[in-house]
Amino acid sequence: MSIPLEDNISDIIGKAQRGLGISDSQLAEKAGVAVEKVRQLRDGKFDDGAIERVAPVLQLSAAALRELAAGNWQPEPIGEIEGLAQFNTTYHDMTVNAYLVWDPFTREAVAFDTGADCGGMLQRIEQEKVRVKLILLTHAHPDHVADLRRLKKATDAPIYISRQEEAEGAEEVEEGRRFRVGSLEIEARLTSGHSPGGMTFVVTGLSRPVAIVGDSLFAGSMGGGNISYADALRNNRDKILTLPDDTIVCPGHGPLTTVGKEKRDNPFFAEHR
Repeated sequence: MSIPLEDNISDIIGKAQRGLGISDSQLAEKAGVAVEKVRQLRDGKFDDGAIERVAPVLQLSAAALRELAAGNWQPEPIGEIEGLAQFNTTYHDMTVNAYLVWDPFTREAVAFDTGADCGGMLQRIEQEKVRVKLILLTHAHPDHVADLRRLKKATDAPIYISRQEEAEGAEEVEEGRRFRVGSLEIEARLTSGHSPGGMTFVVTGLSRPVAIVGDSLFAGSMGGGNISYADALRNNRDKILTLPDDTIVCPGHGPLTTVGKEKRDNPFFAEHR
């Protein structure tokens, strides 16, 4: 299944502007470009010279922005990982991801979010003959928990969400909480900023480490800092991008990626080259 990138260069520039509180006119003045150039970037009309000037003002990587503008930014191929499945469903005008992770030997599983429709996940649960022991929610935005009641009824598994957010029938989970399901270990890390209590769940015990990050981080981008842009940036740097480079990042929107790829080439985090 090929899922396109969640954000383009215009989305990224807009998120950075809003997060830093910089208007088009302020950005133009600080970057030394005409306001019209800034507006053209926001409209998807890309100019390498304008990108070079605007990027440092927005604390973004110009090289990564140029790759996105040219259509050359691609996530690393990951391939099939036994015990990991991604489900991409349509919610209004967007698509959203949910995930199923299981121990290939004990067949015990964990569901992460529901997406718009958990039907595909329920089919995979039946196909793999796994038993869902936990439902872990990255955050409570409607697109991520839209089918929670159905998933709960089908699995009768306990639901957990950060204490800063609420979901029907969910128990609280604190940062640092560890769950064990079969041979899998899952650690909860608070990665708030996009939402009040956004959680990243780091899973070890498969052939590669996996981070279910919700809307904290996307392939080539990140969720908007709706609550705190500074917290969103800091939590991504400190709690996700410190994981091993081969960690598979499972975002709430867009394709899978890796920690190494995002450290090198994500416009919000890559070193300016």
